Amino acid sequence: MKILVINAGSSSLKYQLIDMENEQMLCKGNCERIGMEMGLFGHKTADGRSKNIEVPMKDHTAAFEQVKNALTDEEVGVIKSLDEVSAIGHRIVQGGSLFSESVLVDEKVIEGIESLIPLAPLHNAAHVQGIRACRAVFGEDVPEVVVFDTAFHSTMPPEAYMFAIPYEYYEKYHVRRYGFHGTSHRYVSHRCAEMMGRPIEDLKIITCHLGNGSSITAVKNGKVIDTSMGLTPLDGFMMGTRSGALDPSVVTFIAEKEHMTPTEMSELLNKKSGLLGISGISSDDRDICAAEEQGDERAILAHKMLIYEIKKFIGGYVAAMDGCDAIVFTAGLGENQYTHRYNVCKGLTYLGVEVDEELNKVYVHGHGGDNGAGEISTPNSKVKVFVIPTNEELVIARDTRDIVLNMKK
Repeated sequence: MKILVINAGSSSLKYQLIDMENEQMLCKGNCERIGMEMGLFGHKTADGRSKNIEVPMKDHTAAFEQVKNALTDEEVGVIKSLDEVSAIGHRIVQGGSLFSESVLVDEKVIEGIESLIPLAPLHNAAHVQGIRACRAVFGEDVPEVVVFDTAFHSTMPPEAYMFAIPYEYYEKYHVRRYGFHGTSHRYVSHRCAEMMGRPIEDLKIITCHLGNGSSITAVKNGKVIDTSMGLTPLDGFMMGTRSGALDPSVVTFIAEKEHMTPTEMSELLNKKSGLLGISGISSDDRDICAAEEQGDERAILAHKMLIYEIKKFIGGYVAAMDGCDAIVFTAGLGENQYTHRYNVCKGLTYLGVEVDEELNKVYVHGHGGDNGAGEISTPNSKVKVFVIPTNEELVIARDTRDIVLNMKK
């Protein structure tokens, strides 16, 4: 069974084709600048063949035509016929309270995703466009499944997901903590339990998805009890361009002083804050690392703030779970920035965390262990520490396969 995994954005479309016989990626690609005068299409196969072209893609339907053609292309194709695509899985950012698990696509499901657009205006609107375009190009006979970023977090208890605002806003507008990166947290927490050789139902795991967007999740007995992102991905701790949590009065104070609209404030907090806002250099951690090495004080401060906030969230989740068996680092920074991992862990000695400093340096860019996955804590460490590359596409493909096979029974 071969499954096409789709992640549609407002002006982009990422894809992977995965052979579920061995769970290997056959090809992947990206359609960029959809809806603009000239788009960019990139396609790469697992054996190294590639295609990169400039081509107009007026909408998502045109983008899917490029994907379809590339899959069967004489030079860079990986299948002989589109009939080999058994099903299609879509990543959906916001499932709200409507969707607590992955589901087969039908018109009612599409309408449900549309109804949640106010909670994720850019993301869910783009996902709906992607689903409809995909159906138009591949046909409605190919089963499609939607997998929600928020679904893994749906096990949070009310005391964790409610905000202390008048209850009527929860009832009227569904204002609450939803959390994101759920597919990533789900994959690495289950992979961690597998590597420990213990049932996830017996473990307390803290998963740290650290990248340009970051979140930390507390997984107790296989279920999420809390996560750092909230109603939107802006909550939590500082990220590449996002502020993370702050005193709400900061928002009203700056808005009044600078005469800013809600839209302008959202732009400030989502796209001009975080590492970029503090360092004044970049949202790319590599640029900040280079500046820090040159002694730039604001770059040094940005990293100190980041490490401090990560440690606070880990400590809070240890308290929430009444203990911790393992900490997992994943995503761009978590998998590749060994200095950040070390600095976080050296502030967790009260938990009995000990990291093998030299082994920690090995785990970057897929090196070390099992394709970059392995333990970096010492044998004496009371809490195990792992680096586990995330694989959200595989989770989507697995869910899609399971739902489609169950549908055929």
